[in-house]
Amino acid sequence: MTSTQRLAFLKGHGTENDFVIVPDPDGRLDLPATAVARICDRRAGLGGDGLLHVVRSAAHPEAHAQADEAEWFMDYRNSDGSIAEMCGNGVRVFARYLLHAGLVEAGDLAIATRAGVRRVHLAKTGDVTVSMGRAELPEEGVVVTLGGRSWPARNVNMGNPHAVTFVEDLAHAGELLAVPPFSPASVYPDGVNVEFVVDRGPRHVAMRVHERGSGETRSCGTGACAVAVATARRDGVDPAETGTPATYRVDVLGGSLSITERPDGTVEMTGPAEIVAEGTFEAAWLAAALA
Repeated sequence: MTSTQRLAFLKGHGTENDFVIVPDPDGRLDLPATAVARICDRRAGLGGDGLLHVVRSAAHPEAHAQADEAEWFMDYRNSDGSIAEMCGNGVRVFARYLLHAGLVEAGDLAIATRAGVRRVHLAKTGDVTVSMGRAELPEEGVVVTLGGRSWPARNVNMGNPHAVTFVEDLAHAGELLAVPPFSPASVYPDGVNVEFVVDRGPRHVAMRVHERGSGETRSCGTGACAVAVATARRDGVDPAETGTPATYRVDVLGGSLSITERPDGTVEMTGPAEIVAEGTFEAAWLAAALA
């Protein structure tokens, strides 16, 4: 990157989980963690819960094997620059960007991620539905301790790890500035997303989340899926046994998501995705960030 080169970006969000979008179809841009963190900085950069690096699967070494199934790879980074396997809200925004840029048509498409290929139904306007794969429910859970209170947490993996805990009041989660302490730490050696959940009504819950590598965010798509599955099991609902899909409304700070678990175990997430701005980085600032 030289001082004369410029790079395009966009900003988008899904239920106020916001992302910087960096188109790089041919995979020519090196984005070190330090550069991602500077770009996502809310005071000195553009600001975002994460960064969506848009690359053709065939051009990225981590996605090359998925190229026959999905043309585009979501190279997702947390706001601290760390790499994440998956981001549910990010997939919806990623798909909306592809349509916005004229790279895909409305309808069904596949997007490669580090957690595997995700199937998306994308209308020209309105909500986006993503098939998020099957939830894994490891037997070993943890105990989350915060503010003098402790709660057992359900271990749910949606391509990335989650600890889902049910509380009486979302205020019990505190400020969520730091990772909520949990034990035993060995259950999540690479860190975890921690969800605090309260009931709102029949098949209706609300959540707050501390996302690994980002802190508290306004929404977490994979977290909402994990919460819906954990709540269903708490309620004694298992679509694999009943043969009937189970749908839960999950309210997040930035809106609401509809999560459906089907009898085959597939979890579908439906929610909004918007592109709100686009522009170019100042060449000198970007060159310094990438140095």
